[in-house]
Amino acid sequence: MTQEELKKAALAYHADGVPGKITVTPSKPCRTALDLSLAYTPGVAQPCLEIKNNPGEVWKYTARGNLVAVVSDGTAVLGLGNIGPEAGMPVMEGKAVLFKHFADIDAVPICLGDVFLPNGRTDPARVIETVKRLEPSFGGINLEDIGAPGCFEVEQTLKKQMNIPVFHDDQHGTAIISMAAIFNALKLTGRKIETCKFVVNGAGAAGIACSRFYITAGARRENFIMCDSKGVIHTGRTDLSAEKREFAVDTDARTLADAMRGADIFLGFSAPNCVTAEMVASMAPEPIIFAMANPVPEIYPDVALKAGAAVVGTGRSDFANQINNVLGFPGIFRGALDVRASDINEAMKLAASRALAELAAEPIPPEIRAELALAYPADAASGMFDAASPLSRSYVIPKPFDPRVVPRVAMRVAEAAMASGVAKITIDDLKAYEVEVTNRLRKRNRN
Repeated sequence: MTQEELKKAALAYHADGVPGKITVTPSKPCRTALDLSLAYTPGVAQPCLEIKNNPGEVWKYTARGNLVAVVSDGTAVLGLGNIGPEAGMPVMEGKAVLFKHFADIDAVPICLGDVFLPNGRTDPARVIETVKRLEPSFGGINLEDIGAPGCFEVEQTLKKQMNIPVFHDDQHGTAIISMAAIFNALKLTGRKIETCKFVVNGAGAAGIACSRFYITAGARRENFIMCDSKGVIHTGRTDLSAEKREFAVDTDARTLADAMRGADIFLGFSAPNCVTAEMVASMAPEPIIFAMANPVPEIYPDVALKAGAAVVGTGRSDFANQINNVLGFPGIFRGALDVRASDINEAMKLAASRALAELAAEPIPPEIRAELALAYPADAASGMFDAASPLSRSYVIPKPFDPRVVPRVAMRVAEAAMASGVAKITIDDLKAYEVEVTNRLRKRNRN
């Protein structure tokens, strides 16, 4: 499909029939006078009074326990930048579609206006004030496409002030998925995370959050070199934000090429074609490359592999090892909502990464292979899904349409929430819960 054909198809997809991609569907019948009296007046007064007398009953009598707000101010939409809340709405609707399809979670897109500084960037105080007021209506908040540095203050403050999970997917989704891929890439190349040297190109929300998360998982801060559009973030620079200063290092390296010499792992959250074959060749033997700029990566996989890379991943579905956030947030929120977690903490995020890593190494049952063959015919034809342990250099992370992903991630996240003390509901049999989520999603997607 050419770019022009894709443009026309995408516009038609969004405009044909009912505009947009989502609708609201009642979960109870409303066909008779009795139904009407139960759904609205006078019957609706009864659950209202129950909730007034016992606020915890809101989870029993309303949809709140399965409802997530997808909130954006449109200041950092995809690779399009600060295009405003109206223009960001199709992305938030799309996120709601993914929540429903992959995890049977109802999501409401909310794009905020009048929350900007005079320079057009995010005013954290206004976003915080607005989102905080949404708490009585939702079981969780998914922050999306809010630009740095404001996104850091927005999320950190809301996590402290709200009693429901707040999760900025642009930061943590990429971190969780890429960490899972790194776990398996380290295994395949015989490395230990604590001795690996990392180069991170891109010091925005994703680059900062991913680096912090890798350190939580065992990497050493002193083994990171981070670059922004001006080059290496070093201690001699005076133009750094607080988040960038956190990763400033005392080094003679000044360019990305300098930084990559001898490095084990490259992570790209930056610009297309900024990494060359020569840079890859200068890294440690069998380096790991995750070039996640979209739609054009920092380096194409074939170029990186020819230059000596052992494992290469991108953000694209047409290459191996896609770092796709849909592998994370549906299962993470499913698990968090099902134990009524008050937070999505580091233990839960790490549990999600480990769930994805373990799943990539497990044998794929025949009925799942058949489903994957429909979604990924070329990969199936290559035998990718056939081995007793399918883990390989071209398969370090599961595929988004693998139906085992959300149930496994949800189970591990729920387990971590209970173990870390943020769950208000206890699940006694986690394996049974994983099966229950699997069956729920199969039933939902058959309808």
